[in-house]
Amino acid sequence: MRVVIFGGTTEGRSLACTLAGLGAQVCVSVATEYGREEQPLQPGIQVHTGRLEAAEMAALLAGNDLCVDATHPYSTAASANVRQAALSAGVAYHRLLRRPSQIPANSVLVPSAAVAAQYLTGREGNVLLAIGTKELSAFAPLERERLYPRILPAQASLAACEAASIPHRNIIAMQGPFSQRLNEALLEQFAIRYLVTKDGGDVGGFAEKAAASAALGVTLVVIRRPEESGETMEEILRLCEEMMACR
Repeated sequence: MRVVIFGGTTEGRSLACTLAGLGAQVCVSVATEYGREEQPLQPGIQVHTGRLEAAEMAALLAGNDLCVDATHPYSTAASANVRQAALSAGVAYHRLLRRPSQIPANSVLVPSAAVAAQYLTGREGNVLLAIGTKELSAFAPLERERLYPRILPAQASLAACEAASIPHRNIIAMQGPFSQRLNEALLEQFAIRYLVTKDGGDVGGFAEKAAASAALGVTLVVIRRPEESGETMEEILRLCEEMMACR
């Protein structure tokens, strides 16, 4: 059985290792070198590194039995490309869902980064941005001196912060996951009043961020996860096992 997994997420890496252990030939497609570094290598797994358009994804899928979309829950454009590529290649598509977080009742829920920035406009206090770098531009209306983005220690992430005119002393370049204690230390160190995050689920360290915010009286601003449909890890594994048993 030949499977292509698009992702670079924790659950995508776990699925790849499990399927390879069952005897499947797995190609994991990741967009960045960071994704490649994080993917455990073992017999049966190969990694394709680099961003792909839908047509290139379709070419990668050709001749495979299954396409698993394990992209990040907020990467709606990438997910749409994977879905279109599977359709073009005639390969069965399955979306791997990440379990949602338990969001504290006193959180500020917003539909987008732009609305989060609107909420923070006119409110005093430093802001920890734990949302990646793609949406830094949404916070352009805010004073740069109060923005503290937590990013991956990668050149592209640093370049995005520089393009957004974030002061270098405000850039927190670290690779998670982060414990509650480390989150608390960062909130205290930079006198953070608001923590902006996404619903990254357990694997995204959401619970630790929420607990740290609650412990220090920091306002948690959560960008809602886009609605989507798909299957759990257990459901996809069961499907793969059934397909392999029929061979």
